[in-house]
Amino acid sequence: MVLTESFYQRSDVVKIARELLGKVLFTKIDGMITGGVIVETEAYSWKEKGCHAYGAKKTNRNAIMFEEGGNAYVYLCYGMYNLFNVVTNRQGVADAVLIRALEPFEGIDTMTLRRGPIKNAFQLTSGPGKLTKAMGIDRKLNGKSLLDSEVWLEDRGIKIATKSIAASPRIGIDYAGDDALLPWRFTVQGNKWISKP
Repeated sequence: MVLTESFYQRSDVVKIARELLGKVLFTKIDGMITGGVIVETEAYSWKEKGCHAYGAKKTNRNAIMFEEGGNAYVYLCYGMYNLFNVVTNRQGVADAVLIRALEPFEGIDTMTLRRGPIKNAFQLTSGPGKLTKAMGIDRKLNGKSLLDSEVWLEDRGIKIATKSIAASPRIGIDYAGDDALLPWRFTVQGNKWISKP
């Protein structure tokens, strides 16, 4: 079942980030469908310094974060990696969840072709830049509705037990000071596709 607007438009981005574990991200790019189970997420809110929209500062880059939940926010990181985020909350409130890792299960051959040679199969989608390349996600999808036919998320009934979810600080945001210590990164413990810091 495709996730509806009501899932995304709730006010607690941290809760949504936890609940996205076990959901399935799909893309249909150039007629090719790829999909994977989400196994790692990070929550970002305009109230904390790790967020692109900290202090409710709106820019050309982060403008989509201020739209209603249920859209894709794709941005370029380090000038080379496209990172995929799910916009949450109501219009005017800039919250989003970064999808950091997937366990691939559909279109793996297509993903492998897009990624090129890799040493370890578990590296195919084990990081936010890796998964976007594998899934064919780039900035053309920035602002796309997650109810669309190019990129969407589904609930396939996969349940992740609370005891199997680990919460830890987010990766790569040392600039955020004390906010970098917030335990807003969520992972499925023991999953081999989780990214490495």
